[in-house]
Amino acid sequence: MTTWLQGESSGVARRQDLRLVPAAVVVWSSALCGLLWGWWACVLFGAVGLVVAAVVARRCVRSRAGPVPDRRLAAAGALAVCGLLTVGPQAIRLSSAEHDPLREEARQGSSVTVRAVVGERPRALRSAGYADQRGGARSVLVPVDVLSATVHERSVASTGRVLLIAPFAGWSELLPGQEVTASGVLAPARSGELTVAVTYVRGPPEDTGDAPWWQVGAESIRAALRTVCGVLSDEPAGLLPGLVVGDTSALPERVEQEFLDAGLSHLTAVSGSNVAIICGAVLLVARALRAGPRLSAIVAGAALVGYVTLVGYEPSVLRAGVMGAVGLLALVLGRQRSAMPALAAAVCALVLYDPAMAVSMGFALSVVATAGLVLLAPRWSEAMTRRRVPAGVAEGLAIPVAAFVVTAPIIAGMAGEVSLVSVVANLLAAPVVAPVTVLGVVAAVLAGPWPAAAEVLVQVAGPGVSWLVFVAREAAGLPGAVVSWPAGWWGGLLAAGVAGLLVLALRYRQARIALALTLVALLVVLVPVQVVSPSWPPDDWAVVACDVGQGDGLVLATGEPGRAVVVDAGPEPGPLDRCLERLGVDRVPLVVLSHLHADHVGGLASVLEGRAVGAVAVGPGRSPRWAWREVAAETSTRGIPLVELGLGERLDWPSLRLEVIGPRYAAPDSGDLEEGTEINNNSLVVRANTAAGRVLLTGDVELAAQSDLLNADTDLSAEILKVPHHGSRYSLPPFMSAVAPRVALVSVGADNSYGHPNDTTLSVLTRGGALVARTDTGGDTAVVPDGGVPAVVRRGPST
Repeated sequence: MTTWLQGESSGVARRQDLRLVPAAVVVWSSALCGLLWGWWACVLFGAVGLVVAAVVARRCVRSRAGPVPDRRLAAAGALAVCGLLTVGPQAIRLSSAEHDPLREEARQGSSVTVRAVVGERPRALRSAGYADQRGGARSVLVPVDVLSATVHERSVASTGRVLLIAPFAGWSELLPGQEVTASGVLAPARSGELTVAVTYVRGPPEDTGDAPWWQVGAESIRAALRTVCGVLSDEPAGLLPGLVVGDTSALPERVEQEFLDAGLSHLTAVSGSNVAIICGAVLLVARALRAGPRLSAIVAGAALVGYVTLVGYEPSVLRAGVMGAVGLLALVLGRQRSAMPALAAAVCALVLYDPAMAVSMGFALSVVATAGLVLLAPRWSEAMTRRRVPAGVAEGLAIPVAAFVVTAPIIAGMAGEVSLVSVVANLLAAPVVAPVTVLGVVAAVLAGPWPAAAEVLVQVAGPGVSWLVFVAREAAGLPGAVVSWPAGWWGGLLAAGVAGLLVLALRYRQARIALALTLVALLVVLVPVQVVSPSWPPDDWAVVACDVGQGDGLVLATGEPGRAVVVDAGPEPGPLDRCLERLGVDRVPLVVLSHLHADHVGGLASVLEGRAVGAVAVGPGRSPRWAWREVAAETSTRGIPLVELGLGERLDWPSLRLEVIGPRYAAPDSGDLEEGTEINNNSLVVRANTAAGRVLLTGDVELAAQSDLLNADTDLSAEILKVPHHGSRYSLPPFMSAVAPRVALVSVGADNSYGHPNDTTLSVLTRGGALVARTDTGGDTAVVPDGGVPAVVRRGPST
């Protein structure tokens, strides 16, 4: 794409050929409104397009001959054709889906057996809430096209699209084009979609047919690529297949979230840029071998077909392929004006082929990003060049800035957030994306017949992949990297208005100066003092309560450089890991999980990645069962011992001693305890002697467990208290009085829905003389020794 801009930078002033744009607008808007409001809206918009086309054509016929009427007449002809296709086949298809008999069955929650054809490769469903309900096993989403359906032993005449939510085992191995029988319970699909129903499948696939030979071949290549990527460490090995073929099955959730926060998620999904890189590389090789334009185009077209087949030809990949072909076509023809007609034609063809694309966020992002690169980036690049900015720098800035400006309103409206680091992250990532992608594709081709050569190529690509992980991690970890924004249509329109005003303002020198001064002032005024001073971490930290959101994650210094004990892992991958990185901890002799609720174990995988971990310790509880299985599987896969700590057990390091003092009377646990109080009261309670004083680590113990500790005459006194259960109201004042802490650490998420911490609990602590330190307001919080008493140092909130 950069090469294309270089070739056309001198011609940006020429008028764009927009003749097909009205037709694309009618096709897209009719499908969008038809899905949101009903098939009649599709007919209405198509009819409007026909009327406009007739009026324009009539005026052109009455006008004198010339280039302008000819262009308008061509635009009217294209609009008329698309209008007819909209009021005809497209409206009929939407009406058929809207009145599909499975919709009514889904509203009644009927059981169903369907014979269907797999439409896309199964996608992993990574939802913590869903995993809780499904025993921790990952599930997959499988879009299928129904061939026949049976409800209550009654045949239902449906040929609609159904989304299967099925167990990972068995279903994840299906390929597009395979016929399969599935049985499950119907549920209504989301409104505004072409999907007629959702089916929750509990059993394995039945009567599976053979997949097309090209799909089998493509899957064998993808599997071989995953195998050869094993020569890299876990994170790059999971990322490279995502960069090359969109296969994120081995990508750690932490990395996936960091790429999303950094505005780099488009790299882990097949997009038009992937296709343009591959086809552009083929064109360069063909031209280096002195092939003519036509032969070069044929070879590049063959590479395009092969790559789309390798990735999978479901609608999302077809959309990426066509969008990539837009850039390829402009490159082959050497004319920038060809890009807009190609883009508009692609929109028409894809939406008419699959109206569901009209409501797809990925499709919308692809279209507007490509339009931004065509319409804005060359102009901005040339404008910067006229102001003596080097051509390469101008082009490198124009591309990500244009993409950000045009896509930010869509992301803001749909996701309710905006990444403020996206432009810089993409600038830093851009130099390695193309070479890594090309090396990865060649490695995929060679992985089957010549694995040794493929491994060499993977290792060559390794530093570039690691750089992308580094950029995403550092960008996502910056304070304020992602900011909340009003979601929905109004949020998108507001973001579009802000972006438009900024673009207009930057055309004037005074506005640019004012904007620069405003940004400097904001940096000076709004950047928290904690980011600059004091330095983090303090040199003599003994205990750190990490800001992991609504959960627990504490770190205890052992007195050895780079080594610390971790107590609980937070609710999700990432926050605790970044906290440990800031503390310089790369060796963890012990990870203690107080109990198995998700807000204490959800981030375990990211703690174990890339560190030397001695063991993971748990208490007597094995509930909830899904979490126990997940912890056991995670430690077993990594070869880390999983041990149980018993009452009275002691562990020693140079500057740290741990003693287990609870639970005193653990409830019998078969793994089937109810979520809530019983599990909380089975939390490990640990007394820790540190350089800053004694620390009482309480997990989420509630009233009964606290009462047990009081009745056992256990010495609960401690200078530092990890307040039970995030400061909930289920704490006994006599328990906190028995501890009599100088410092009370409350690990809690900002604006959580539980009402934590409770005002009464905080009042009891402060009346007892404790300094209350909260992670939601203070961020990472360290306790350091200060003249024989503990003192608190706060890093400041992460966002």
